[in-house]
Amino acid sequence: MRPALDDGRRCWDAAELDGAVLAAAGALREAGARVLATVLDNTPAFIVLDEALRHCGCVHVPLPMFFTPAQMRHALQAAGVDTLVTTAALAARWPGLPWASLSVAGEALMQARLRADPVTLPPGTAKITFTSGTTGAPKGVCLSGDAMGRVSCALVDAMAPLDITRHLNALPFSVLLENIAGLMAPRLRGATVVTLPLQQVGLAGSSSFDAARFQAVVQHQQPHSLILLPQMLRAWCGHLMHSAQRAPTSLKLVAVGGAAVGAPLIRTAQALGIPACEGYGLSEGASVQTLNLPEPAGGQRPGSAGRVLPHARLRVAADGELEIAGSLFSGYLGDATPVPDWWPTGDLGRIDDDGFVHVLGRKKNLLITSYGRNVSPEWVETALRGHPAVLQAVVFGDGQPALSAVLWPLQPGASDATLQGAVDAANATLPDYARIGAWTRGRGAFDASAGLATANGRPQRTAVWHAHADALDRVPATITP
Repeated sequence: MRPALDDGRRCWDAAELDGAVLAAAGALREAGARVLATVLDNTPAFIVLDEALRHCGCVHVPLPMFFTPAQMRHALQAAGVDTLVTTAALAARWPGLPWASLSVAGEALMQARLRADPVTLPPGTAKITFTSGTTGAPKGVCLSGDAMGRVSCALVDAMAPLDITRHLNALPFSVLLENIAGLMAPRLRGATVVTLPLQQVGLAGSSSFDAARFQAVVQHQQPHSLILLPQMLRAWCGHLMHSAQRAPTSLKLVAVGGAAVGAPLIRTAQALGIPACEGYGLSEGASVQTLNLPEPAGGQRPGSAGRVLPHARLRVAADGELEIAGSLFSGYLGDATPVPDWWPTGDLGRIDDDGFVHVLGRKKNLLITSYGRNVSPEWVETALRGHPAVLQAVVFGDGQPALSAVLWPLQPGASDATLQGAVDAANATLPDYARIGAWTRGRGAFDASAGLATANGRPQRTAVWHAHADALDRVPATITP
């Protein structure tokens, strides 16, 4: 019988893991926890607590370790957290709390009871996931166990033909996509979940990624599946090309989400042996809604976000906005507005004749040039990132005669001539009104710590603009945050 969990030091069979979950659930009931927040790495303790909290009807608030102190304070207060669990090292961030030792799955943790004001939560709330946050006040999304369960079941059913029985966690469990698609679904499937501390797989903070270390771990662990953000996939492909390596043949699916991927990167990855498949989802839909899948699980179309999964419904509104139904969230923290049957995603898109969903960009980011042309910046950015020299691109040009861009090279030493070649290659695929006229090299790291990106790699457009406006030599009429 395959193990339920492999933490790199030992393998846990299903009975051992279930026993640890029941023990933790009993301790939580005895402690009187109602809303418990965790600030933990990817370890067995997180898995046990996550399942124990669902078992005893408590609300879990998984917080990213990279949240700023202000974001942490906001999340704890907004969710009415009465119990905080973390490691001894991280507990030092809250020196005034009444910390007590706690053992979960053999891991020494720290637990503190908080003086929390009760918060009214939507009925059935089992988990509160916080968006990556553009400010110190990220938004809390309340999810029911039923909604998360529907997504997990749909993923198991959709991927059954691939016979995936070993999944390596490469994203933090505090990221909803990994929590549901990389933990709940594999556990439901009876697959082995390979869970290692994030630094061991090459991920540090919110967006520092060591592709060489990651390749070594994937080669050693031989997983069947992974979930990656586009920038991680781009860096991995760059490492494989530079080192003349290929991905291990054990891989059957590498799901990529969080931001647009683009057909060129998908094809590059597949040529390197990475079975990369783009998907689409959002926290308000309990994570993934659509997914490309390799044969025999349904087929794929590079450049699209795949077909709608069994749990979801998706339609396009009259103005081109995608709307979803089927596994919706229960509401936002502090907002009693009822959730409609169809949720407007804020994304523009279309569905082709074969049922593949194409996400065209954020509705609020739409640029209108001085010639009256509507341009989605994500469309142009995806074209720019299709060049192997470009790690990230952010496009501006609202109210201007031509578009401009800030570029981050994949290799810091890339020459301006190389980046100009990337711009020329992208421009050759775009109509004249969507071509880049001026560009500049990014002045700092494109990551959350620099304030230029969210945790999942989406650009903080206003911050990027203000950091580079003088170099772009034109000021847009308006900048949408």
